[in-house]
Amino acid sequence: MATKHEQILQHIEELEVGSKISVRQVAKELEVSEGTAYRAIKEAEAQGLVSTIERVGTVRIEKKKKQNIERLTFAEVVNIVDGHVLGGREGLYKTLNKFVIGAMKLEAMMRYVEAGSLLIVGNRYQAHKLSLQHGAAVLITGGFDTSEEVKKLADELQMPIISSSYDSFTVATLINRAIDDRLIKKEIMMVEDILIPLKDSYYLNTNHTVRDWHRFVESIGHGRFPVVDENMKVMGVVTTKDIVGYEYDVPVEKVMTKNPITVMARVSVASAAHMMVWEGIEMLPVVDNHRRLLGVITRQDVLKALQYIQKQPQMGETFANQIMNRFREEKGERGIYFRGEITPQMTNHLGNISSGVLTTLVSESGSMALRQFKKADMVPENITVYFLKPVQIESTIEIYPRVLEVSRKFGKVEVEVYHQGTLVSKAMMTAQVIER
Repeated sequence: MATKHEQILQHIEELEVGSKISVRQVAKELEVSEGTAYRAIKEAEAQGLVSTIERVGTVRIEKKKKQNIERLTFAEVVNIVDGHVLGGREGLYKTLNKFVIGAMKLEAMMRYVEAGSLLIVGNRYQAHKLSLQHGAAVLITGGFDTSEEVKKLADELQMPIISSSYDSFTVATLINRAIDDRLIKKEIMMVEDILIPLKDSYYLNTNHTVRDWHRFVESIGHGRFPVVDENMKVMGVVTTKDIVGYEYDVPVEKVMTKNPITVMARVSVASAAHMMVWEGIEMLPVVDNHRRLLGVITRQDVLKALQYIQKQPQMGETFANQIMNRFREEKGERGIYFRGEITPQMTNHLGNISSGVLTTLVSESGSMALRQFKKADMVPENITVYFLKPVQIESTIEIYPRVLEVSRKFGKVEVEVYHQGTLVSKAMMTAQVIER
């Protein structure tokens, strides 16, 4: 039987997109405490089912699929720019395709405005009105208001008109940053994206026998199954090696591996791959917060997913990308090395290179060096960094990675950092190799 928390989440999921939700309303309708309703609504927000907006409330929005995760809803734009809604609240759940900065004459501006876009403009009432009529939302910068006619039109067309105290440049920067963050998330494949769901998964109950295991093997073709109790909680895993030598009537509960390693749906595929390689696991049960079975992933699924990720274009920049973009790869007598300048963003409060940036440089350059020997993903296991001398802001440094050992599963690399020919830092990194 579903818990109150699960019932509330299901209720929210069944609501029509655009519906308003309140803690008191949910508590009253489902006869639960307001505390329980509040926690469930926060969980729904984390899952992307709802969005909470100041002075508007919580709105049911369309849950984004992997392919359109980079699109923002107008509700999210309100939160990003610290704005408030002047009209068209009913359309906050809609997503924007692009945004247009209205720093041009009205006729020229309207050539760029199309349905589903967002016009960023100041207090130009005619531009507000025409944009709404073109099916576009409006974001007014500088904290300006709009006319009552425009507000009424926004309500009629269900297209939001938002006001923010920020200037146009700041607003555009904030939205661009949010979209870039979404693009990075899009590239990070999660276990929930590849899991074989419960309806398509095969599992055994604790009251099943070895005979049932053999029956499953004959019909499915593999011998690894999670074992669950009457509440669908994962109690164990049974594989071929567990079954060998036992009679058909023995319960699988007696032969299974108890307290198996499991994974949550919101864990990255890379982390799951790391776990499976390290532990030598071919199948992982995927569970919820209460350890109830949601489905399974196999090593084959994980490897396919990692291969798919490698084929995708890089669209969002992580901090590691931004740091390494400041360094160029060069060739010298000692082989390949990396040369670049320490920018202000890379320093600590004393003006020296920060420990986090140095560790990133060691990790990225070491991984690149290892990939010359092994075309695979490198997951750092252990990094030891020695600071020998401080490196000042705007100093040019050279990073020399030297591969010491590469095996099928591990790689070891030594990294030396020089400034003006003087050794300023030294590091040792061990990384796990995950085949693509």
